[in-house]
Amino acid sequence: MKFTIYQESRPGKRRSNQDRIAYCYSRDALLMVVADGMGGHLHGEIAAQIAVQYIAESFQREARGQLQDEMLFLSRALTNAHHAILDYAFDKNLPDPPRTTIVACVVQNSLAHWAHAGDSRLYLLRDGRVAFHTRDHSRVQVMVEQGLIKEGEQATHPFRNRIFSCLGGTHSPQIEFSRRTPLYAGDTLLLCSDGVWGPVGAEEAIAEVDTKNILESLPVLMNRAETLAGPTADNLSIVGMTWHDDFAESPPTTISTMTMPMDSFTTKMEGFASGHTAPANSDLSDDDIERAIAEINSAIRKYTK
Repeated sequence: MKFTIYQESRPGKRRSNQDRIAYCYSRDALLMVVADGMGGHLHGEIAAQIAVQYIAESFQREARGQLQDEMLFLSRALTNAHHAILDYAFDKNLPDPPRTTIVACVVQNSLAHWAHAGDSRLYLLRDGRVAFHTRDHSRVQVMVEQGLIKEGEQATHPFRNRIFSCLGGTHSPQIEFSRRTPLYAGDTLLLCSDGVWGPVGAEEAIAEVDTKNILESLPVLMNRAETLAGPTADNLSIVGMTWHDDFAESPPTTISTMTMPMDSFTTKMEGFASGHTAPANSDLSDDDIERAIAEINSAIRKYTK
């Protein structure tokens, strides 16, 4: 595989960042994940951390070279992450299980497969346009489809936070799966939370991303979203990947997995880190973070063979 990849997560103007993001790749398979902990529910950041960490660790166990079945992997990983969140809530005696949106994508054999629940989105950019984006599992998306509001009004509508599918919570998630999608040289996949796509609005803004240099254009998109959101800016998170055909001339930032050993992985995950001090604007102390890490790992281990 040959690709360029970029990820970033910012708190925006919120006191803490409840988004979690990661990418992980072996020699023949790539995983990207974005989770947006639902701030109106207790421990949203914990739900997002459990989801992303569980999915990434499942990928490392199963993608020894390649995944045997991409859709089965996504279905099992997201469903088990949901139950790991519920187990965490049960063990902690929480009155209401925490919740998180999720969007996850696997790429191998130049084919992309993705799954999502909630309003974190995946965009496929091709030839300077948005060829596809996921459908939000939200009240305002239904209102758009019914003609009650216009496409650009979701981000400011009072019902914008009413999500009907997510991981965690009291109901089983309605996970939506993609078709197998071929990738061509120059195609770019963007996975992002609503803190990114909401403020910039129309698809034209996403289509303006320079897919030839996402290492420069995606920070610009993040800056634009944060500026447009102003003093109410939500957490902003994005993982972007541009695919390079094996026979195309690749830029120097391209990641090539051709020489990777079969049983090795490279992972970049943003979230709680053991031994790290709490950010200055965090509501959590260092002891809180260490305790949360131990509890998260305990919840995940229940679903690890």
